[in-house]
Amino acid sequence: PPIEAWAMLEGTPEAVLVNDRTEAEWKFVGLPDLSSLGSPVILAEWLRFPDMCVNPTFAEEVFGCFDGAVPSRLLFICRSGARSLSAGRAVAGALEQMGVDARCYNVTEGFEGDLDAMGHRGTINGWKARGLAWRQS
Repeated sequence: PPIEAWAMLEGTPEAVLVNDRTEAEWKFVGLPDLSSLGSPVILAEWLRFPDMCVNPTFAEEVFGCFDGAVPSRLLFICRSGARSLSAGRAVAGALEQMGVDARCYNVTEGFEGDLDAMGHRGTINGWKARGLAWRQS
């Protein structure tokens, strides 16, 4: 869950958050803000907008952000926790093939959370609804 993800990011300096939503989501919906932790948010699209096809170079793009030293913990976040589960599994598989000992975590609920009765996100659960730091881009 987002609160546990924040606690891990706050208490584990080698933990990194990978935002695997689309560029459109980053720009128009916002991003988690880890500046108070002194940590960047890694931006890499798992599914590419607008066709929403899997990004074939996703793992390589993520690994490219680390200058060859993959963190021991990678947390993946999307809108509601579904895409990030697939993205994390793909990276975990790539790490295993490379013989790298790192753990991948899915941030359940995601950035915006589940739909409420009115069909809106961001009110029931998710990073934003839990009151965690975020910014509009």
